[in-house]
Formats: sequence, C-alpha cells, structure tokens
Amino acid sequence: MRGFAPASPGAFAKTAAFHAEAPERRGFSCGFFELHTLLAPEWSPGNAQAFAREGFAGNPVAYRCVTMIARAVAAVPLKSTAGSGEKRAAAEKALALLHRPNALQAGRELIEALIAHTLIAGNGFLRASLLDGAPVALHVLDPKRVEIITDEAGWPAAWRYEANGRHITLRQGPDEPITPVMHLKLFSPFSDIEGLSPFAACARAVDIHNAAAAWSKALLDNAARPSGALIYRGEGGGLTTEQLARLKDELETAYAGAQNAGRPLVLEGGLEWMPLAHSPKDMEHIALRHAAAREIALAFGVPPMLLGIPGDNTYSNFAEANRAFWRMSVLPLARRLAEHLNVWLAPAYGMETLDLVPDVDALEAYAPEREARWKQVRDSDFLTINEKRAALGYPPLPGGDGLKHDFMKTQA
Repeated sequence: MRGFAPASPGAFAKTAAFHAEAPERRGFSCGFFELHTLLAPEWSPGNAQAFAREGFAGNPVAYRCVTMIARAVAAVPLKSTAGSGEKRAAAEKALALLHRPNALQAGRELIEALIAHTLIAGNGFLRASLLDGAPVALHVLDPKRVEIITDEAGWPAAWRYEANGRHITLRQGPDEPITPVMHLKLFSPFSDIEGLSPFAACARAVDIHNAAAAWSKALLDNAARPSGALIYRGEGGGLTTEQLARLKDELETAYAGAQNAGRPLVLEGGLEWMPLAHSPKDMEHIALRHAAAREIALAFGVPPMLLGIPGDNTYSNFAEANRAFWRMSVLPLARRLAEHLNVWLAPAYGMETLDLVPDVDALEAYAPEREARWKQVRDSDFLTINEKRAALGYPPLPGGDGLKHDFMKTQA
C-alpha cells in the first residue's frame, strides 16, 4: 500500500467532465483514486563511485561477473619465453616480484585487485616502489583517488594520488628507468588517457535489475499483495480533503507493511476495497530481471549460463560456455596485462622486453584444447623440432632445426 497518491490530474479532469452539472464541492469530486503513480525513470550517475556502489557492491550479477573475471585472470600464471642468459635472469626477477609484490599481498591478490578496479572503473593503476632504479614492491592504487596530470601535448606526465587527506604526486625521476605507475585501461572512444568501464554500457541494465529487486522487496513488505483501489459509493459525491488525509494516514500506519499482513480492513461511509490482481506487466518483472541480468553478463563477456540465468541456450553445455569464457574474456585480458608488464618493467632490468606471456598450458580449463593442439603439432611431420617447439611456446634446442628422424639420428 506504499506509494499512496491521488490519481493523475488528467484522470480527474475526465471524471469532472461527466459531473459538470453537479454543484461544486470542497475536496475531490471523483469517487475513485489509485494507490500508485508512474514516475519518470531515475538513472544512477555514470562515474566510478556509482559503478562501485550501485554496480559492484549493489548488484549480485555484476559482482559475480567482476569477481569471476578478476579471479580467473589472477589464476593465469605468467612465464617467460626467453631462452637463457641475461634476459632469462631479468624475467625471473620480474616473475619473483610479481609472485611476492609487497609485504601485505600475494601475487594473485594483487592481480585480482588490479583487474577488478579496471573492470569497475575502466582504469587500473599499479605503482612501483624503486630502489636504485629497480622495482622492489608493487601496490594497486584506487582509480577513484587517482588524477592523471597531462603535459602540454595532452599525454600523461604524472599521477596525483589522494590518501588520508594527503596528495602525492608520482612522477618519473631523471634517474629512474621506468614510470612509477603502470596504467591498465580499457578502450574508450571518449578519452585518450582514461578507459571506459563495462558498467557504462550496462548501467541501465544494472539500474533495472536493482529496481526490480527493490520492487520485489516492497511487495514483500506490503504482505506480498498487489495494490488495490478504494471506491467511494456513498451519496454526495466524494471525500473532502480532511477525510482523504485521514484515510491515507490510517492505511499507511495500520494496514501497510508485512507486520500487518492479513489484518482486516475496516471501512465505513460508503468506501469499498477492490484488490487489484497482478497484471501481466506486473508479472513480467521476473523476466525483466533475467533480461537485465543477461545484458550485464553480455557487457562483461561472461556467458549467462555460468551465472545460472535461466532462458539462455547460447551454448549447448556448461563446459562449452566455460571454454568460451576463458577464450574470449579471460585470456585476452591476461595477455594485455602481460604486454603492459613487459613494456613497463623491462627497462628496469636493462631489457627491451621480458617475453612474459600467459602460461596457457598450466590451465585446467584448456586441457582438452591443449591435448588436441599437442597431437596436431606432433603429427605434423613437415615441421622441424624447433618449429614444433616454437608453435607450442618453447625455446629452441641445439640441433633441432631438422625433421624428427634427423634429430633422432643426431641425438643417437
């Protein structure tokens, strides 16, 4: 019964036209008023703070999408394809730093936080603490507290970070080989220096999903009954303003809410209560929630089947949907992260690149595809041993530039 309000002025105008011959009375002249009105939609603001509050923390579907992708990317181990020598040694130092980035976090926790921030805000910032030009610790910065400072050409020159009321400006020093901050961002058509969050594309779907949940909660609070109408059938026209105000107050205080479920409604003076059943549009709110949930999952690249959303038959089985999730959502983001780390950390170790790549062979989700690929490469007799190893991401072997039978003779 919450949302009690008079009917729209247009409805009253039409009713008054039928009673034009009646004498003018104080108050409302019609004998019917509704308990709900349709208001204009309200959308959440499109900023990182709202995305974190209304999207990630306030919506279970979006929360699950972000955590699934962030934890999956963090579970992808990195390896270096460098053979040996100084590049291999530098890559091992970088991998050791990523495995234990700081005293408070493990490697997977750091990567999960970085990816989650990137998905929520569209931007992820990783700060490096340098000692004699070498990174000794890595920390994730909250994008909502980071301000990018640009130079005269409009490119990032420094980063201002706010923490505990203090502002810290992070800028690359003249003797430092790398910038103090790595910026991982998603593509945005609106900015060259900031990324666009997936929440920007599904913000309305999140609002619809949250509003449908609030509607269901309000229905439960009102004894899980639909709205109704009070019809005045007494003589003399309608209710006065004082009578209408008293009736409204009694309905909201004595009959609304789950605590008053089943309480009989006592009416007098020609009033009749007509309960309104759920209309087809009211019953569609469940389907509306599922449709909004599918749009949220689509924006993040998570198959709805993995989220338990009914009515989605895009994939024939769960295993196929899981492989699509890893192939189209997790691994592209893991490869992007590896490329950023290569470009960012390599100069600190005196290298142009560290050849860091995701170790797909270590993923259980790729076991069937890995087995099929290994069999395909193994049966390719026209490839040399080193060509086969390169196809699988392994460094070459001495004497492996011939075919398999020639290599076996050389080894013998």
